[in-house]
Amino acid sequence: MNPIFAAALDLQAFCRREGWRFCLIGAVAVQRWGEPRLTNDVDLTLLTGFGHEERFVDKLLDTYAGRRPDARDFALRYRVLLLEGASSVPLDVALGAMPFEERAVARASDLDIGGGNTLLTCSAEDLVVFKAFAGRDKDWLDIEGVVGRQAGRLDVALIFSELEPLLELKGAPEATARLRSILK
Repeated sequence: MNPIFAAALDLQAFCRREGWRFCLIGAVAVQRWGEPRLTNDVDLTLLTGFGHEERFVDKLLDTYAGRRPDARDFALRYRVLLLEGASSVPLDVALGAMPFEERAVARASDLDIGGGNTLLTCSAEDLVVFKAFAGRDKDWLDIEGVVGRQAGRLDVALIFSELEPLLELKGAPEATARLRSILK
């Protein structure tokens, strides 16, 4: 099995054993909804809420090695826990608490990766929102791939209803125009 999928399955199994709410985002979700690209990590949004992060972070660090000596403090400050999974695959666990993240997890669905295995990924629409909010060059390329592959099937109204408030908080309204241009 692909080592990225194996690491994602392992992390997913851990989260399910704990009864946690989560979904895979990033390049694993891009494999499902967009133009597949090479990746070396697994990105997951884990719903922790505000004020309860330590419990989740400590439990994960009991099982997985941190990728930096201050992984716990870094996670509690920046809301992302940087771990190392099976076969040394980097695991980036975003500590989710925003209403959008809760809705994205609720809308997540299984991707069949063969061998009776599935991975819980965010929807195509939510992937576009996550990527547009992050706004890096590779994120915009991923959005173009999702829009191209999902042409005519995306709920554009949902994307903008989720994205615009996030961009207001971030102070990056120009991303809306860029996304509208890609969607045309």
